[in-house]
Amino acid sequence: MCVNATIRATKDLDFDCIVIGDACASKNLKYKGELVGAVKVHQSFLTAMSYFDVHVTDAENFLLLE
Repeated sequence: MCVNATIRATKDLDFDCIVIGDACASKNLKYKGELVGAVKVHQSFLTAMSYFDVHVTDAENFLLLE
């Protein structure tokens, strides 16, 4: 969630952003009494960031960008 908040703030300031998905994580969360697993939470946040023009990649592909 810290990564998500930071990315949203940087996008508000018109920066281009890259998120290395396998270099961050989440935890299990509860919503309306139902447990949502950490993997699903993490995938959901990465998917939402990707939708809003954030480049989401993994560490191996990030290293190839250079």
